[in-house]
Amino acid sequence: MQIDDLATLRTLYAQPQPRAVRKEIPALDVHCRNFIALSPFVVLSSCDTEFNTDASPRGGDPGFVKVDAQGRLLIPDAPGNNRLDTLENIVATGKVGLLFMIPGFDETLRVNGDAVLATADEDIAACTNERRAPKLVIRVTVAAAYLHCAKAFLRSKLWSESSKVDRSFLPTAGQMISEQTGIRVAPETREEMERRYQPDL
Repeated sequence: MQIDDLATLRTLYAQPQPRAVRKEIPALDVHCRNFIALSPFVVLSSCDTEFNTDASPRGGDPGFVKVDAQGRLLIPDAPGNNRLDTLENIVATGKVGLLFMIPGFDETLRVNGDAVLATADEDIAACTNERRAPKLVIRVTVAAAYLHCAKAFLRSKLWSESSKVDRSFLPTAGQMISEQTGIRVAPETREEMERRYQPDL
């Protein structure tokens, strides 16, 4: 059996508490802005016109995502694998969802909005640092923002030292991708991988 209508779905759950509904706000307030300023990591979700979905991790120094004078988010595009999944989806649909995280915080910040790929001088300048100027900036006009409760992080104990998994429990990413694709590359240590990545960090 599967659930394929909203009425049936709702029978399984109580109505949300008023606080859970009212916490969604249509623009970034001071608390959202402070959260973003402390966040070094965001997951950016998007989809194409066929609703094929994608979630992409983005990272940088705390506050690498900027908020402009109009309250829009500016996310610099950093060097990656050149698949451009997220960027192509933004061109196709112009919609994104964001999940901001702060190490050690069990709460997250969720933001949904309309996105464009911007190359305006002021957007590039706002996201330029001592390492690089981005080729483009993902500019997000916020439609909804809200703080997400700590339950998922408390359940997972994500930030706990006791939850850390020794890296030896899995092969390196290079080894796994070689087996998945059949494309063989020379094995490398984590230290060698980090040195290879360094110019793009």
